[in-house]
This record gives sequence, structure tokens and C-alpha cells, in this order.
Amino acid sequence: MVRMLAEMTLGDFSARIGEAFRIALPDGPIELTLVEAEGIGRKDHAGPRRAPFSLVFRGPMKPALVQRTWPLEHVAFGVLDVFLVPIGPDASGMRYEAVFN
Repeated sequence: MVRMLAEMTLGDFSARIGEAFRIALPDGPIELTLVEAEGIGRKDHAGPRRAPFSLVFRGPMKPALVQRTWPLEHVAFGVLDVFLVPIGPDASGMRYEAVFN
């Protein structure tokens, strides 16, 4: 069963490192690969809300995506509307970060 994005945790994504997420664009889909999933802040987070975490995706250098909410499609999750921020290129492509708190 697919859960709502607001209910998903670091564990949901850390198991998916190296997997593809697709974004449908007018000129055809592009693929982003999840390359990092890390917790943010205290390791002993306790409370009613999920522990904050960040995700880093890598995609092609072109087209470079602008900062905004994008519909990321994944085979196990379906379509997730995720706010992506370009954080710059590395040797393998353009990187994007999503932060969840």
C-alpha cells in the first residue's frame, strides 16, 4: 500500500538509494537517481512528528530543473509531489535536494 508523502520517513527512502525516479516533461521524461538519504538534526528524535531528513537526487546536466515542486514517479511509491532544489553539479550530473521535516 502506498503511503502519503507526509507519512513517509527516512527509512522508506534509504532502502531506495540507487533507484530511479522519473519526472514527465513536455519533451519526454527524465530520470533522477536517489544517491543520498540522511537524517537531519538529533539522532534520538522523539515526538509526534517524523524525524527530519534530506534526500539528494542526481539527474542529467540538461535539462536542468528549476527549484519547485516536481511530480516524482517511483515504481514502489507511485507519484510523489516533491519540492526539489538544485544544489549543483558533480562529476556525474546535476544534483537536487529535498528536505522533509
